[in-house]
Amino acid sequence: MAAAARRVQRSPDEITLVAVSKTMPLALIAEAAQAGQVDFGENRLEELLEKVDAAAAAGLGTVCWHAIGTIQSRKTRLALGPIALIHAVDRLKIAQRLSRQAAEMGRTPAVLLEVNVSGEASKHGFSPASLKAALPELLQLPALRYCGLMTMAPFVADPEEARPIFRELRCLMEDIRRAYPPAEYPQATWAHLSMGMTADFEVAIEEGATIIRVGTAIFGHREYE
Repeated sequence: MAAAARRVQRSPDEITLVAVSKTMPLALIAEAAQAGQVDFGENRLEELLEKVDAAAAAGLGTVCWHAIGTIQSRKTRLALGPIALIHAVDRLKIAQRLSRQAAEMGRTPAVLLEVNVSGEASKHGFSPASLKAALPELLQLPALRYCGLMTMAPFVADPEEARPIFRELRCLMEDIRRAYPPAEYPQATWAHLSMGMTADFEVAIEEGATIIRVGTAIFGHREYE
């Protein structure tokens, strides 16, 4: 991470490593936390909340939890638990439900908007064009704090093939920040780009990632994904 940042004259301190701990037992999470890892990401909300309770019972009080998976409509309320950042708000309907329920609970969750930059049918998220079209309505929602964008690049053998995807997301956020500057839209900081995983995080950092989501390189291969 540090080497990739320095190659493009960035400070390594600008980048947050989220250890993707889905399917991993608490013992491994505790080992990573004891080694200094703070942020952990889970795909399934039920598993995340179970681990929140288990980690608290085990005394892992410094852990920050990230919801990095797609959120089903019927599970939006689960995403309003003790979660530092929701990475994958992938459509207007989910944002509306989160905002309404968060307002009822007196909360203002931090979220990222997921963008399907590659256009793959297997991936979730706004298209770049549909996100721009939805932003006026998204920014009217009263209870969400928009912290930036997230994407998943295609799984490719050569990480350089993912570079245009990461670059496009960065350029998209630069366009959005100009159109909806935080000075005028205080509920939107547009501070973070969540992009890059085990195979391509160095390229993602070179293209501006502020959050990378790494599982295999930390915990090893899972029995299932």
